[in-house]
Amino acid sequence: MEPITFTARKHPFPNEVSVDFGLQLVGSLPVHSLTTMPMLPWVVAEVRRLSGPSSKNEPATKQVRLWVSPSGLKCEPDPGRSQQWDPLICSSIFECKPQHVHKLIHNSHDPSYFACLIKEDAAHRQSICYVFKADDQTKVPEIISSIRQAGKIARQEELRCPSEFDDTFAKKFEVLFCGRVTVAHKKAPPALIDECIEKFNHVSCRRRADWDAAAPSGELGPGEPRRPMRKSFSQPGLRSLAFRKEFQDASRRSNSFFSSFEECDIENHLISGHNIVQPTDMEENRTMLFTIGQSEVYLISPDTKKIALEKNFKEISFCSQGIRHVDHFGFICRESSGGGGFHFVCYVFQCANEALVDEIMMTLKQAFTVAAVQQTAKAPAQLCEGCPLQVLHKLCERIEGMNSSKTKLELQKHLTTLTNQEQATIFEEVQKLRPRNEQRENELIISFLRCLYEEKQKEHNHIGEMKQITAENIGSELPPSATRLRLDMLKNKAKRSLTESLESILSRGNKARGLQEHSSSADLDSSMSSTLSNTSKEPSTGDREALPNSESSFKLLSSSDDLSSDSESHLPEEPALLSPQQTFRRRANTLSHFPVECPEPSEPVRGSPGVSQRKLLRDYESKANHLGDLDTTPVKTRRHSWRQQIFLRVATPQKACDSPSRYDDYSELGELPPRSPLEPVCEDGPFGPVPEEKKRTSRELRELWKKAILQQILLLRMEKENQKLQASENDLLNKRLKLDYEEITPCLKEVTTIWEKMLSTPGRSKIKFDMEKMHSAVGQGVPRHHRGEIWKFLAEQFHLKHPFPSKQQPKDVPYKELLKQLTSQQHAILIDLGRTFPTHPYFSAQLGAGQLSLYNILKAYSLLDQEVGYCQGLSFVAGILLLHMSEEEAFKMLKFLMFDMGLRKQYRPDMIILQIQMYQLSRLLHDYHRDLYNHLEEHEIGPSLYAAPWFLTVFASQFPLGFVARVFDMIFLQGSEVIFKVALSLLGSHKPLILQHENLETIVDFIKNTLPNLGLVQMEKTINQVFEMDIAKQLQAYEVEYHVLQEELIDSSPLSDNQRMDKLEKTNSSLRKQNLDLLEQLQVANGRIQSLEATIEKLLSNESKLKQATLALELERSALLQMVEELRRPPAEASEGPGA
Repeated sequence: MEPITFTARKHPFPNEVSVDFGLQLVGSLPVHSLTTMPMLPWVVAEVRRLSGPSSKNEPATKQVRLWVSPSGLKCEPDPGRSQQWDPLICSSIFECKPQHVHKLIHNSHDPSYFACLIKEDAAHRQSICYVFKADDQTKVPEIISSIRQAGKIARQEELRCPSEFDDTFAKKFEVLFCGRVTVAHKKAPPALIDECIEKFNHVSCRRRADWDAAAPSGELGPGEPRRPMRKSFSQPGLRSLAFRKEFQDASRRSNSFFSSFEECDIENHLISGHNIVQPTDMEENRTMLFTIGQSEVYLISPDTKKIALEKNFKEISFCSQGIRHVDHFGFICRESSGGGGFHFVCYVFQCANEALVDEIMMTLKQAFTVAAVQQTAKAPAQLCEGCPLQVLHKLCERIEGMNSSKTKLELQKHLTTLTNQEQATIFEEVQKLRPRNEQRENELIISFLRCLYEEKQKEHNHIGEMKQITAENIGSELPPSATRLRLDMLKNKAKRSLTESLESILSRGNKARGLQEHSSSADLDSSMSSTLSNTSKEPSTGDREALPNSESSFKLLSSSDDLSSDSESHLPEEPALLSPQQTFRRRANTLSHFPVECPEPSEPVRGSPGVSQRKLLRDYESKANHLGDLDTTPVKTRRHSWRQQIFLRVATPQKACDSPSRYDDYSELGELPPRSPLEPVCEDGPFGPVPEEKKRTSRELRELWKKAILQQILLLRMEKENQKLQASENDLLNKRLKLDYEEITPCLKEVTTIWEKMLSTPGRSKIKFDMEKMHSAVGQGVPRHHRGEIWKFLAEQFHLKHPFPSKQQPKDVPYKELLKQLTSQQHAILIDLGRTFPTHPYFSAQLGAGQLSLYNILKAYSLLDQEVGYCQGLSFVAGILLLHMSEEEAFKMLKFLMFDMGLRKQYRPDMIILQIQMYQLSRLLHDYHRDLYNHLEEHEIGPSLYAAPWFLTVFASQFPLGFVARVFDMIFLQGSEVIFKVALSLLGSHKPLILQHENLETIVDFIKNTLPNLGLVQMEKTINQVFEMDIAKQLQAYEVEYHVLQEELIDSSPLSDNQRMDKLEKTNSSLRKQNLDLLEQLQVANGRIQSLEATIEKLLSNESKLKQATLALELERSALLQMVEELRRPPAEASEGPGA
């Protein structure tokens, strides 16, 4: 039997952390997908009841391991350490995406248990509730938090990940963001865009005048530049999303160009009725990528690499194109303002031409239409007033938190609304199971009711669906079920209206009764009624007094969380019927009570109450004791002023026991919320002992201020250091992400030391290094982390070696200025972004930091070189450069490769140079590998079938990145002829394998797919062969040969006059281009000759000056020698001379 191999699935989320927990799986139960949070505790109780051991030897639960990560939630049996894991036996219990966990519940009464509700089958509206038990109850909050966080990350990834939405539908356009204007209505006249542009120009002119007026008066600082154009206010609503945790850090928020407006300014303008005109800054980079998705519109800034604006289709109310300014368009959307209100804002954009605006408007129209259709088709299932599960939901809400006796009475009251047959069935089923107490009986009744209502829900038609049925059946007889449903709807509306009226009347009666009983001896009980009137609607005070004290009990609250966006999370919360027996306050809608068994009531404790309960519950035990005392001895309570009553409600609890004063009657202040359940009251009175504050001297205050200031300064310094550390860490992570490829030639430490020595040479940009030394260093290897710097160093050496460029150079336009312009090549660039290194982590995220940087480089080059613009293949060349250096440096190196290294000629629109390159490669194969050339010619395989991508992408589209990086090393050293060498070496080294294939398909498939996957040894061998080859002369000869053959073909071909005329015209145009190229080269050569002649003249003048200086020095030397001779004469000769 062959062994079975298991491979681990790679998670699609970058740098994700997967955690696992050892748990006990109590059981699971399939439920309806409309199960709400009030129903869930009863489902959990049913699961625990059904998971009881069937025999004494069989365990009730089984050990499992729960794996939690943003890519999936997986539960597997845990065999333990003693047993070996067997994949055939230990198959996963369930596996789902974390965003499918739409409800979580944690019981605070039994904190070791928790449950999760998972969407199993959306089509059949089926969900499954899994109940777990943790050995360590302190781990349960961590588990719930991990599941919630994983679901949150997964939902965020769904909004941004290209695999989660239809990439073919999402369209991207480059626009220029002009500004925004606050408008009064969501609809606007057609001339709105033109009016906005006029307002922008008016504001710009006014600000320019202000700047001009401020400049001569000295208001501008010495370091502030004079801005000729408008300076924008900031943009409210332009916000940043958390896009991947490695690229969406809050520290990378956009600059003041996207900062927030003051909300008070917006409100003041809205109140006064004036429009807020906010043009953008002309000196900033205003270009944006306008992305239209399936349900949202994004505005992405390629400069800041962030989402600057995100608007859902529901928020957009108006789209329009300019009438006079046809290259502008805009839309009106709703934005929130301070105080919970909202206002309408019009965003205005400019495009490169009118055709692009038409395409954007058509795309928006199609997107809105498709989104409306999909929204109608994918409308989530909701609970209407007539839904059977809605009835069960309200029942569970009413009995939430009640003790077992009250719950039983409420359930019996509800059973009377069922038919006689349904009542009999439920009664028989419950009696068969013989419940041992009231709580178990309640659980059984709820279980049978749930099954009954789920069956009814399958056949139920919602109210909205019934309206459609009614509209379709106009003029025809309605079915009896529709008539019955309409009658039920009317009944429900009448019941709801009557209930609301009665509740409002009873609420007013409670308030009046509380005021009338203000001075009675039973004001303590009235205070309790007033306190609970917000959550309880039981009006009778006498009933409360009649209840025995022994029925006072405590109910624990369960901590739960609803993770879904389904409609059940927004159901209206009806007031539950609470009694003093429960003595607790309802929590928020996200919290639920777990149906626990009520303990036996204990005897009331007389005397002073004990220490307050420090749990998440309302401690009314002392109050119940005092209620019992009211039957025998009236309590004389202390009265407080209204100021003292407010103080008692907000005072910080002190560590002491309870006091009856906390239950005094506050009805004269209205229905104030109850105080904290954990608040004890001091024995020394309502205020407790108040310590006297010692007054500080001025010196002590000064020292405290000094200490606080020093701590603040230290804190600011630490924050700055943390920001620097975070920035450096992000840079290191980004660099590590870029250089995520396998090196071909391992670089030894000695070679790395040589490179570091050359790179660290002072003034290296002006020093010529030995070419043999650089050839040897490149041949031995290039360190990956220094590769970008080494490429810049080799470019510097090329400029030193060739100070006068032989080819025409582009205009020297700053990179930042190019980014501010719009390009006509945006469609071709945006389409190729997703095709460029799609598997590399730096470029894999759609419109992530890598793709946006690549877009900037290609856009800037298309604006710089208008003749070439953009051509397929340039994205791979720019991508390789971007992996090894910054964005602006990569643009400079792209210019160097295109203009200085000669790559530009193969990207021209006519592609004549590429044809010449294909001919040159064929001639090289003919001369160096004749048998391989004959084999390819026999099957009619030309170089254009397999070698065109090699030249256009410099092998980057098919070969590993490590191999491509080595090819770029040699291109920076030797020039573009390296591509021919590599192609010839690859084909020659694999010649025996290519000759084995005998048809066109297999040969081309081998060259395209198998050849790029050669091993590291073969790649390194190919690189070494390239260093030893020299084919420069052959390439020049082949190029001349191509032109000669082309001319002969035109002269000798028996064609008609028209065909010959066309060919002659094409040849003439190509010769004109070649003539222009030669003229450019001639101009460059003439300029070089002129500069050389000027240099020669300078050298000659310097030579004449040096000759004159030499003659002067020789004369001086002879004079000095003569003087020395005179000084060397003996003194006797000097004395004899005068005596004679």
